[in-house]
Amino acid sequence: MFSLFKKKAKPRSRGPRLKVDIHSHLIPGIDDGSQSMEESLTLLHGLETLGYEKVITTPHIMSDSYRNTAKGITAGLHKLRREARREGIKIDIDAGAEYYLDDAFYKELQKPDVMHIAGEYILFESSYFAKPMQMEEMIFAIGAAGYTPLLAHPERYRYIKDPDKEYKRLKDLGVLFQINLNSFGGHYGKSAKMLANYLNSAGMIDFLGSDTHHKKHVDSLGEIFYMDVYSDIFKRNSIKNNILL
Repeated sequence: MFSLFKKKAKPRSRGPRLKVDIHSHLIPGIDDGSQSMEESLTLLHGLETLGYEKVITTPHIMSDSYRNTAKGITAGLHKLRREARREGIKIDIDAGAEYYLDDAFYKELQKPDVMHIAGEYILFESSYFAKPMQMEEMIFAIGAAGYTPLLAHPERYRYIKDPDKEYKRLKDLGVLFQINLNSFGGHYGKSAKMLANYLNSAGMIDFLGSDTHHKKHVDSLGEIFYMDVYSDIFKRNSIKNNILL
């Protein structure tokens, strides 16, 4: 099973080793990520081979597609941990969630078992094409609930037309940015790559994520670590991943 991720002879990574991943979809069968335990274990082994020591996997919570609950996510997490130990995978596995800004978001945020990251961050996303009408109000609600708003993959939102203005406004609201590493390799298209490079140059990146759904994401990620842009990210930004170890 794990032979899919045999190590290749490569030069040393061009930047600091990223020990913690805060965005992935590894609990099998609950969203558009891994669809089987075998696939999940293969992906975990791949991430471990890349040098990760901890993953905080973040299933979608989306009222019209993935109606996941804290109870279901936690049950899936415990099962994944057990199977990973049986396979000799030593990587630490925790779970949060990736919340979609929809009509149900306010109710999700008010639940006592809201799926936060490290007791501090709420990872959220929106439609790729249309900015939610109440986005700023929802961001304020995250802060009012005692958490720091963390926007997943801001480089992928096609409604961003004026990066200077729109990203700055989000930063002024206290939003932290989590960029998908594979965006720098063009995995999500030219626009996402361009905006990822903009955010890097502007020093606006707070966290890096793999957003692993399947093997292709891990394969692509393995290439990013050896690109010049990877070391440049750490020169221009204060990357917080490893403080969560």
